[in-house]
Amino acid sequence: MSTYDLIVIGAGPGGYVCAIRAAQLGLKVACVEGRETLGGTCLNVGCIPSKALLHASHMLHESHENFDKMGLTGARIKVDWTKMQGYKSETVGTNTKGIEFLFKKNKIDWLKGWASIESAGRVKVGDTVHDAKNIVIATGSSPAPLKGVEVDNDAGLIVDSTGALSLPKIPKSMVVIGAGVIGLELGSVYARLGAEVTVVEYLDVITPGMDGEVQKQFQKILSKQGLKFILGAAVKGAEALKGKTRLTYALKKDDNEHVLEADCVLVATGRRPHIEGLGLDNLGIELTDRGFVKIDEHWTTNVKGIYAIGDCVPGPMLAHKAEDEGMAVAEIIAGKHGHVNYDVIPGVIYTTPEVANVGLTEEAAKETGRKIKIGKFPFMGNARAKAMMQPEGFVKLIADAETDRILGCHIIGPNAGEMIHEICVAMEFGASAEDIALTCHAHPTTSEAVREAALACGDGAIHV
Repeated sequence: MSTYDLIVIGAGPGGYVCAIRAAQLGLKVACVEGRETLGGTCLNVGCIPSKALLHASHMLHESHENFDKMGLTGARIKVDWTKMQGYKSETVGTNTKGIEFLFKKNKIDWLKGWASIESAGRVKVGDTVHDAKNIVIATGSSPAPLKGVEVDNDAGLIVDSTGALSLPKIPKSMVVIGAGVIGLELGSVYARLGAEVTVVEYLDVITPGMDGEVQKQFQKILSKQGLKFILGAAVKGAEALKGKTRLTYALKKDDNEHVLEADCVLVATGRRPHIEGLGLDNLGIELTDRGFVKIDEHWTTNVKGIYAIGDCVPGPMLAHKAEDEGMAVAEIIAGKHGHVNYDVIPGVIYTTPEVANVGLTEEAAKETGRKIKIGKFPFMGNARAKAMMQPEGFVKLIADAETDRILGCHIIGPNAGEMIHEICVAMEFGASAEDIALTCHAHPTTSEAVREAALACGDGAIHV
């Protein structure tokens, strides 16, 4: 049995990054993971495989809708679902093996199995108890259940986000419960592959919490792509029949019940902390009212020497948020200063067009009582976007009316997930909209739309 400076429980983005950073800082580190591969939900059954399917289905859409317009002609491209699944699996395998290589490079011990915390400083994996000066809980999250809807991923009829990545065949029709990031991304995949997709959402808007203008534009664009939306609807239940599913919902406005039949139902109603089996009750570790591990500003639980990060603690359930916390905790354990700026954590939806945001929405900015100014620029005025046949959407920049300091940015359009980081860096340095407006941007690029939005915060954009 070895004694470690740090044992990290969970090898997802938060856990493996924490382990690597701690090892780089000279600590003796082990990471516990019960899966056969490293990388957690994100690399195995989350971010990476879903992005592979999003990319593949987008290429199919381009071949069907835009290739001929560009003079690329030939036989109509067909889908080989088995090969597409193989491409997805290969993408996952390459990434998970990469994490295993990084563990070996940084001399991190992989303790294979599921962990429970015996006491502060003692972690049990299998039949072996390991000693550690510090423990970091990075066990992530799992799909949240929905009352009246029983998920059975193996049957492929009523599935969660994990099951939706590996359906036995492409359904002709699909009902998605939940109009959040996961539901819209996977719904978009199957809509491109030919399924008739209907999204049922309890609230009256899609992508709850996002900027209001973005919500409206995003729904409009997805509707044009074939997705149907039923908003303000409470799901009462769903049942699997012979090769079909039946979902019952009631509209909140009149409480009338309705029925939808489809080949498949995808439950995408959010995620919950995955902390079962760790023994937190026996340790007396405090949880929040919503079941997250309670931590202080240094990610420390109420038990000394035990920390928690990522999806199992409060905050946005984002892989990059977990990574930042993992690095910060490693720095703190190594005796340095760890910090995460929660005001500058971007969010991205990887549909086409992409949707990205950072900072305050217009609604949230107004609620603060400060005076704001907004600069907007449509991609219809961007030459590169038009050449890419993706002129829909806009860049929206929100700045303080008195100081010109950037408060937030919301982008719906091509490459939004890449362009948002210009604003993230600007916000980290306390930049003004004028700073962006005075910075030369290469032409032709979609990033010019960001500069134009910044110009619109001042004397006005040029190309609109």
